[in-house]
Amino acid sequence: MLSDKLTRRLTAAIAGAIIALASIAAIHAWPRDPLSAQIPSSTAIFDRKGRLLRLTLASDQQYRLWTPLEQVSPELVDALLLHEDRHFYGHLGVNPAAIIRAAFTTYTGGTRVGGSTITMQLARLKYDLNTRTIGGKLVQIARAVQLELQYSKHDLLEAHLNLMPYGGNVQGVGTASLIYFGKPAGKLTLAESLTLVLIPQSPARRDPSRDEPPELLAARERLFARWQEEHPAADSTHQYVSLPLRYGRLSDLPFAAPHFVNAVLARDVVLPSLPRKRESIRSGGTDSRVRGNEEGWTTLDLPLQRLTERVITNYVREHQAIGINNASALLVDTRDMSVRAMVGSADFSSAAIQGQVNGTLAKRSPGSALKPFIYALAIDQGYIHPLTVLKDAPQSFGPFSPENFDGRFVGPITATDALARSRNIPAIALSAQLAQPSFYQFLKGAGISRMASEQHYGLALALGGGEVTMEEAAMLYAMLANRGQIAPLRYSADDPATPGLRLLSEEASFMTLEMLRSAPRPDDPFTRKQDRLRVAWKTGTSWGFRDAWTAGVFGPYVLVVWVGNFDGHGNPAFVGVQAAAPLLFRLTDAIAGSDATLTEPIFRQPPRLERVDVCSASGDLPNADCPQITSTWYIPGVSPIRVSQIHRRIWIDTRTGEQACPPYNAATTRSEVFEYWPTELLQLFAQAGMPRRRPPAPADCQRDVPSGTPPRITSPVIAATYTVRAQRVGDESIPLAANADSDVRRLHWFVDESYVGTAAPGIAIGWNPEHSGKYIVRAVDDRGRADSREMEVALVR
Repeated sequence: MLSDKLTRRLTAAIAGAIIALASIAAIHAWPRDPLSAQIPSSTAIFDRKGRLLRLTLASDQQYRLWTPLEQVSPELVDALLLHEDRHFYGHLGVNPAAIIRAAFTTYTGGTRVGGSTITMQLARLKYDLNTRTIGGKLVQIARAVQLELQYSKHDLLEAHLNLMPYGGNVQGVGTASLIYFGKPAGKLTLAESLTLVLIPQSPARRDPSRDEPPELLAARERLFARWQEEHPAADSTHQYVSLPLRYGRLSDLPFAAPHFVNAVLARDVVLPSLPRKRESIRSGGTDSRVRGNEEGWTTLDLPLQRLTERVITNYVREHQAIGINNASALLVDTRDMSVRAMVGSADFSSAAIQGQVNGTLAKRSPGSALKPFIYALAIDQGYIHPLTVLKDAPQSFGPFSPENFDGRFVGPITATDALARSRNIPAIALSAQLAQPSFYQFLKGAGISRMASEQHYGLALALGGGEVTMEEAAMLYAMLANRGQIAPLRYSADDPATPGLRLLSEEASFMTLEMLRSAPRPDDPFTRKQDRLRVAWKTGTSWGFRDAWTAGVFGPYVLVVWVGNFDGHGNPAFVGVQAAAPLLFRLTDAIAGSDATLTEPIFRQPPRLERVDVCSASGDLPNADCPQITSTWYIPGVSPIRVSQIHRRIWIDTRTGEQACPPYNAATTRSEVFEYWPTELLQLFAQAGMPRRRPPAPADCQRDVPSGTPPRITSPVIAATYTVRAQRVGDESIPLAANADSDVRRLHWFVDESYVGTAAPGIAIGWNPEHSGKYIVRAVDDRGRADSREMEVALVR
C-alpha cells in the first residue's frame, strides 16, 4: 500500500494536472477577437478583372494587406516552415532544443543560429517586444505560450505571414507579393515564394526594389538546396530559381481611377474578395480600418476608365482657349447597373480646377437634361404620343412666363421635335398637366436626394430648377434602357443586380428612347458617325451658363458627361449642345471603336405598342382632307387619338367669295381645303414670314353652327390671384385675352355674366374689379363657341 504521504502527493499532482488542463482548456475556449481584428490592415481595390487600382495605407501608416492562409501559395508556406520552424505543429510555442542550441552557439562564439519559433516571432512582431535581453526573451516566450493557448496553429501561421517585415512600411506576404511581383500571394512561383520567405530575415540588406542583392540570390540558392531534399521533383526548376527575378517597387503601385476608388472607400460598399468573411468598408482617403475584407473587387473596367480619361484630357486641352478647363464623365452598364468608368475631373492632381473634387457626386442644376422624363410621363398619362403637335408659343403659367433658350417661338411642333430641339414652352405646358405622379413626385420616387418642397420649385423644375448628381442622372437614363425600372448603381462585383422599381411603362420608355434617337449629332469635326450603335441623347444647360450636360444611351451603356467649373463660375461656352455633346460623342465613338463585339441590347417592341397613321400637320388621325400622312407609335386606350381638325374643306360661293350655304350648286360654288390654326400660331406663322391663308367669312346660314375649336383663355392665368390697389382701381386693370380658331374675327368678354367688351383674338382688353373675391370670366367668339375660367382678385387698401 502506498503511504499516506505518497498518496497525498499523488492526489495533489493529479489535482494540479487537472487544474492545469482545465485552465488551458478555459484559456483556449475563452471568447477572443481573431488576430486579424487586432491589427490594422490596408485595402486593395481591384477592377472587375482583378487589376489593382489602389493599395491604401493602414491606420498605422503601414502597407499591410491581410491575406487568409488559404490564399497564400502552399509552396511559400512549406518553404517558411522549412526555413523557420520545421517543428511548428509539434510544439507549444517554444522549441527548447532550438533555444539551447542558439544560446550555446551565441555564447561560444560559433555561427549564430535562430532559436525562435514562428509563434515567438509572431509574439515579437505583434507586441513589439525587445528580445535582445534575457528579460525580453522570457517575455517573448511567455507571450508565445499565451498565443498558443488562445489560438489555433492555422491562426498563428496566418498572422505571422501577415506581419512579416519586408522593409520600410511594407508588411505581410500578401502586400509584398502585390508590390514586388504584381500578383496575389496564391499565384507565386517557387522562386518568388522562396524569396518572400528570405527577405524578412534582413529586410534592409535583402531589399529587392532596385536590383536583386547578391546576398538574396545566394540565400535563395541555399534554401532551394534544402527544398530539393524535401521535394526531389523540384530539380527541374533549378535553372529558374537560380535566375535573377524582376521586382516592382513601392513607387510603382497604381493610383488608378482616383475618384472612383475614393467614392468606394467613402461609402458603405461591400466589396467582394475570394471566399472569406465580408464586412462593410468604412474608410475614407488612404486610412482603411476594414476587418476581414481587405481585397475589394469592384465593377470598374480599367481599360474603359483609361480610355475615358484620355478622351477627356484631349478634349479639355483642345478647348482651353474658350475657357473649358474641366469635365466629368460617368459610364454605367445598363445590363446590371455596374459603374464601368468614373472620371470626376479632368485632372485629379490639378489644384487650379479643384481636381480632387468628384464632379459625378456633386449636386448641379441639370438644365433641360431631365425633360425626357416629362415626355415619358406625358405619354404614360395619355397626353401625347411621339407625333402629337404641341404649341411653342408665348404662354403664362401663373406668374411664370418662360421663354425658350433662343428667345424665339416656332409655333406648332411635334413632341419628338420639341424634345430633340429642347423647346422650353412645350415641356413646361406638359409638366403643368402631369398628375399622379407630377414631375416632382416622379423625381422623388426615383430617389433624387435633398429635394425641397414641390411648391419651392413650381414649374421651373422642368428647366433645371432642382439639382441632381451625375449618378442620379445616370440612374434615370438607365431606367429608359431598362424598360421603365429604376435600380441603384453597383460599385461592387458582389452587389446583387436587382430588377428595380417600375416608374414608367415599357411603352413610354421605348417611345422616349426612340424620340431621343431622332436628334442629329452635334457638328463636331472630331466626332464620327457610327451606325452600329444608335445614341439616344439629351443636353442640358443650367442658369447662368454654369453647367453643360449631355446624357446618352448607346449599346448597353448610359454615359453622362458634364462640363463646367466646380466653383460655379459661368461661361457662355458652357452650353450643353456645344460643350458637352461633342465630348459625349467622342466618348461613344471611342468606346464603340475599342470593342468590335459591342452591340445594342435587344429591346423588343412592347406588346401593347402599335403603329397608327396620323396627319403630319396635327398628329391626329387623318381626315379626308389631310394632304400628308405619316405613322407613329401609340398605346391603345392611352395615347390621345382623335380626328384631325386642322384641314377643313369648305364650299365657297364664286359670286360673293364667302362660304356657301347648302345645298351646294356646282355651277356657282367650288371647294377648297383651308388650315384652321389657333390665332396665336397664326401670328407666329406671320412673324416667320409664312402667313397662312385664312378661310373666307362664314355665310349667314353657318353663323349659328358651333362647329370648330372654341376659344382658349390665356389671361387671366390659371390659379393666379390678382392683387389690385383699391385707390387705383381705375388705373390698374386686369387683362383679358384669348386665342381662337382662324375663322373667328371677334371675341366677346363677360365677367360673372356682366358684359365687359369685345376685341380681336389675341388682343387683350382691360377689366377693373370692384371688390375682392372670385369671378368667372367667359370669352365667346362670333360663332357662339366659348371658354371660361375662374379667377381671384384681392383689393389692397
